[in-house]
Formats: sequence, structure tokens, C-alpha cells
Amino acid sequence: MSTTTPAAFSGARTTATAARVLRQLRHDPRTIALMVLVPCLMLVLLRYVFDASPRTFDNIGASLLGIFPLITMFLVTSIATLRERTSGTLERLLAMPLGKADLIAGYALAFGAVAVVQSALATGLAVWLLGLDVTGSPWLLLLVALLDALLGTALGLFVSAFAASEFQAVQFMPAVIFPQLLLCGLFTPRADMHPLLEAVSDVLPMSYAVDGMDEVLRHTELTSVFLRDVVIVAGCALLVLALGAATLRRRTD
Repeated sequence: MSTTTPAAFSGARTTATAARVLRQLRHDPRTIALMVLVPCLMLVLLRYVFDASPRTFDNIGASLLGIFPLITMFLVTSIATLRERTSGTLERLLAMPLGKADLIAGYALAFGAVAVVQSALATGLAVWLLGLDVTGSPWLLLLVALLDALLGTALGLFVSAFAASEFQAVQFMPAVIFPQLLLCGLFTPRADMHPLLEAVSDVLPMSYAVDGMDEVLRHTELTSVFLRDVVIVAGCALLVLALGAATLRRRTD
């Protein structure tokens, strides 16, 4: 099959790709429910698990407000992208004047739009209906939740290049997500970990997502630590998206 070398990165091609992905999602209510409703349901479940100890929900609810979207977006994005490749859609698209950067950016834009809805619903539910006690601005909480969802999208796009089936895509979750979940400081302060594990946690983006949520939870003002955390999470998302574009394959071997 002949291929046409695409021009430089194009906003029009990226937008067209995003629109196509959103049209596909619109006809897949189960995927929409997984991305938008499951994080909200998990927060509700968590709130009433700690019904007798609302302070515990306050302590970990903000962190999980960022972690739940990251996990769901990772799963959905990795499987959706792999499905495009195994069905041959990706190969046909890349035979057109569409570069890998256009494709990855289009997917990121489409799932990013869903992430906005997901993060807004989860944040509003946690703060205004479930009574999450946040010292800082809920808008900053929403910002970190959105960046976490975008990071999950980027990680999903990246790992999909290394999976040969949807089952393998799901298998990447223990390798990519679980170590970050254990080392992010959710279960114990990172400073209390073994020095080696603390050093590993210092290079994992989820650690800074949790730190950013904690900053909003405990401080009324915009702190330098919060700004650092936001920049690191956003930078990691952009870096992983670039790696995803570099490793994207046309089809599954």
C-alpha cells in the first residue's frame, strides 16, 4: 500500500481526528459510562465506606479524585487505540496525509474533552454533594484532576503500541499503574518509605498528582509546591504523548 508523506503538524487534521473519535464514542454508551460515571460512583462508595469517619474521606478523597480518572482514562484509551490498530483503521488513516503526531494529538484532544466532563462531574460531586472539605479553591482541585486524566490518556496511548491484544493492554495496568499507586504517598508518606522506594517515587508522575491534591486540600493560597506539581504532571503528559507518537505502529504484528 502506498503512503503519502504528511506535511507538518496540522491543527485541521488533528481536529478532524478528534471529531471522528468523539463520534465513535457517542455510539458506545458503555465506554462513556466507564469514563464519566465510574469515577463518580467510586467516590460515592468511598464516602460511605468511611461514613463513620468523614475526616478519613477528607484525607484521601482528594487524592483519589485524581487517581480514579487517571486509571479509567488509561484503560479506555489503551484499549480504544489498540482496537483501531487491530481493525486496520490505523493503517488506513496513516496511509492518508495524516501524521503520527496528528493522530496522537487528535486522540488526546478527544479524550481530553471527555476528561473535562469527567473531572468536572467528579470534582463537583466530591466537593458539593459528598462534602469533601477542601481548604483551597475547588477550581485548583479540578485542574489537577483534569491533568491526571490527561496523563492517564497519554499513558494509555503510549502502552497501546506495545500490546498485541486488548487483553494485553489491560495487563499493562499492573506494570504501569499499580507501582505508582503504591508509591504515590496515598497509603503512607513518601518520606517514611525505604530510601530506594522514595527515590523511585520521586520520578513517578502520580506522586506529584497526589502532592498537588494535598496542597489544595491544606492551603488556601497558591503555593510554589502546587505549581511545581502541576508543571511536572503536565510535562509528563506531554512527554508521554511525544513518546506515543514516536512508537505508534500502523498495525499489530
